[in-house]
Amino acid sequence: MRQRKKLSKGGLLLSALLIAACNNDNKPAPAASENTGATANTVIMPAVISYDIVNEYAHDPAAFTEGLEFKDGILYESTGQYGYSDIRKVDLKTGKVLFSKNMEPQYFGEGLTILNGKIYQLTYREGKGFVYDLATLKLLSTFTFTTSEGWGMTNNGRCLIFDDGTNVLHYIDPNTFKEVRQLAVTDEHGPVNEINEPEMIRGFIYANQWQTDYILKIDTTTGRVVGRADLGSLRQRAGIPPPSGRKNGPDVLNGIAYDAATNRIFITGKNWPKLFEVRLDN
Repeated sequence: MRQRKKLSKGGLLLSALLIAACNNDNKPAPAASENTGATANTVIMPAVISYDIVNEYAHDPAAFTEGLEFKDGILYESTGQYGYSDIRKVDLKTGKVLFSKNMEPQYFGEGLTILNGKIYQLTYREGKGFVYDLATLKLLSTFTFTTSEGWGMTNNGRCLIFDDGTNVLHYIDPNTFKEVRQLAVTDEHGPVNEINEPEMIRGFIYANQWQTDYILKIDTTTGRVVGRADLGSLRQRAGIPPPSGRKNGPDVLNGIAYDAATNRIFITGKNWPKLFEVRLDN
């Protein structure tokens, strides 16, 4: 039997601090009407989240969107597909690509997030991530991750949080890239697989569910889906038919960016010609 390595008191304290930090997602206090006495066995029906379309903007229909972030008036986007992946800065109002950096053809770009002046980007099946300077998109370093796939990514101000196509969200330390926590996402039916493109919004994780028009609101303490928004009308508004699998044709809903300063949420999809600003009942 392999002997378990003992941690020193200092190592135990550091691990506890990392886990505590990653568990702190600055979630608002629950509303008075919210059932805070739920147990692990309680079946919670997700609330139906309503929304309004506030604005619509042009979006590059050639962009196979995998990650979307908003920072200081600029959209940052990661696109996928082998030989076509890039990371780019985009003007919100016009949809014009202001600057882009192509990835090497062996990499399929996936989710990205911005933390402390750096952009972190995943790849699909290459087990490798990239760290860029926010201002210049200059590559600063790389990192590795152990899941078989990388999908979407966000952060809670302290830890990077990414998903891998299952129902598990992985919290990793941005300094060591070691995993410090896992969060299993469930709803009233059980595990919710194919979580994608998460975004931290007011202490909750909002995420696409691949191949659906749903955005899920996830409690970061329990992993439960506490709200669900059906954004199928965005597809209709953009004149996009149901996904057909046609190469370079409009595909699934994918891309959530949040402007915390004004509580604006931006939504798009893979190869969509439009990006929408929506107001969720969040």
